[in-house]
Amino acid sequence: MTEDTATTETPAPAVDKPPENAAISGPPGLPQGDLEQLTDGIIAALKTVYDPEIPADIYELGLIYKVDIADDRAVKIDMSLTSPNCPSAQELPIMVENAVSSVPGVKEIKVDVVWDPPWDPSRMSDEARLVLNMW
Repeated sequence: MTEDTATTETPAPAVDKPPENAAISGPPGLPQGDLEQLTDGIIAALKTVYDPEIPADIYELGLIYKVDIADDRAVKIDMSLTSPNCPSAQELPIMVENAVSSVPGVKEIKVDVVWDPPWDPSRMSDEARLVLNMW
């Protein structure tokens, strides 16, 4: 190829991939610094919770779908499990509740297990894929 030869590359088509990690939303009335501090604390807390059968935390596995922070700093989390038959179905939401309730500034925590959309391995982060050797 010479210097005057122009090349045009067609970008690869975008792949519709679910978010790897939770969508985190906060109220507009909460100061940005407070929201960032709560968000960082909540994510750090979620990363301490592991599915007993999988050596990766639930945040990196993509089991946390949504985190809503209210004006009064109450937190609502929508999470899923790897399967409806997950043996840890009873304990994981309680573990999430306990971990997030320890974050300074969080007032109340509610965890809902949701099944729509169903979890699949595409939700995992690169970090989880590395830990599980799923490349």
